[in-house]
Amino acid sequence: MSENKTIDHLMEAFAGESQANRKYLAYAKKAEQDGKMNAAKLFRVAADAETLHALKEFEVAGKIGSTADNLKDAVAGETYEYKEMYPPFAKEAEAIGNKAALTIFNFAMKAEEVHAKLYQEALENLDQTEEVFYYLCPVCGNIEKSQPDKCNICGVLGEKFIKY
Repeated sequence: MSENKTIDHLMEAFAGESQANRKYLAYAKKAEQDGKMNAAKLFRVAADAETLHALKEFEVAGKIGSTADNLKDAVAGETYEYKEMYPPFAKEAEAIGNKAALTIFNFAMKAEEVHAKLYQEALENLDQTEEVFYYLCPVCGNIEKSQPDKCNICGVLGEKFIKY
């Protein structure tokens, strides 16, 4: 076996573990809604376990660089998503009349553009020591540097934003 094949396997495992994490979090949320707290707890702990696997696989694959390199990678990834990935997804959803998919694709596309700008700003201010706070919209994933009155992407009230 070659080193490249092992790296490919590590990245495939990383993708699978990352997806399992999110899937289990979705299952946990549903179990909580159903009042099945033990199942919810199991899904959450399993999601955390999958995250541990994914993070180690990503690290061993050599995919974590300097903070500056990681920020550049994040800018590139977010830019790809809002410029290349989501527009055709939204166009297809609109063409078939799937309004729910169209809404989530448009929310994500607009939020990814904001994310790219924030990563670029962080890269440009990498040596800043003053603490920055971020506010996450729990509906569309928009991120702001101050709590807004309402989300400029989806319109949710600013009081619903989660502070980081």
